[in-house]
Amino acid sequence: MRDLNDMVYFAEVVDQGGFAAAGRSLGIPKSKLSRRVAELEQRLGVRLLQRTTRKLSLTEAGELFHRHAVAVREESEAAEEAVAMVQSEARGTIHVTCPITLAQTTIGPILPRFLKEHPLVRVEMQLTNRVVDLVKDGVDVALRVRPTLEDSSLVVKKLATSQSLVVAHPSLIEAHGRPQSVEDLAKLPSIAMSAVDGRAIWYLRGPGDREFALHIKPVLTADDLLTLKYAALQGSGMTVMPDYMMRRELREGTLVDLLPEWRPRPGIMHAVFPSRRGMVPAVRRFLDFLGENVTAEGQDCPV
Repeated sequence: MRDLNDMVYFAEVVDQGGFAAAGRSLGIPKSKLSRRVAELEQRLGVRLLQRTTRKLSLTEAGELFHRHAVAVREESEAAEEAVAMVQSEARGTIHVTCPITLAQTTIGPILPRFLKEHPLVRVEMQLTNRVVDLVKDGVDVALRVRPTLEDSSLVVKKLATSQSLVVAHPSLIEAHGRPQSVEDLAKLPSIAMSAVDGRAIWYLRGPGDREFALHIKPVLTADDLLTLKYAALQGSGMTVMPDYMMRRELREGTLVDLLPEWRPRPGIMHAVFPSRRGMVPAVRRFLDFLGENVTAEGQDCPV
């Protein structure tokens, strides 16, 4: 029968850089750890570690096994923490970063409920559109919206998806004509979140999953959606904007969906955090709350 403790021991030996350090971390004699890892290798029928007098190094099989061993260790710790969390009350301060408009339309309206359910928790939220370094800046949770999930050493929890539209004010359509094809969009002035050397690309998907890269030269760039919305409402240019930012304007016709059959890639709302290992109850409860309550619908943009 497999002893999953051996996987935990192996992961700790690798992460601590040796049997002595792992033994001190685990409170287990070095000789016992060495014997258990040797028995593990014998049972698997493959060498996991290359041992020298100075250091340990992983074999190819060891690297593969280590990834799974770390996952087993973290899940084991998470299971124990989950039980402990039920028995302990969430308390303390949670440091969060969040894009401005996501806070205004989605997180802000539900946050008071979380605070009411957890009266011993404080939330310090920094509203910023820049990507912060969670470890360096001491951030517990970063809320982000991207076309794809982030690929990094951080842990990512998907919350919801949102759909953006290519929109413009009727006066812009009247001045330049309504586009009849996705190629016609290039004839309209544009405003965008960012540009490199004055140019940007919008990736659109249309009928039959056809994809089109629209190259634009924005007359205005701003990393704030509300600023872009003001400019779009004045007819400065077409823009790409999440539908929850402009429900009222779409209903009233002050912003028009230029090509309903063509859409930018959906945005994925997600929470990013350094690690599940050692997570305090307050942060875990906050992530669980977001997972249960964040939706792409959000609230109407206040402006």
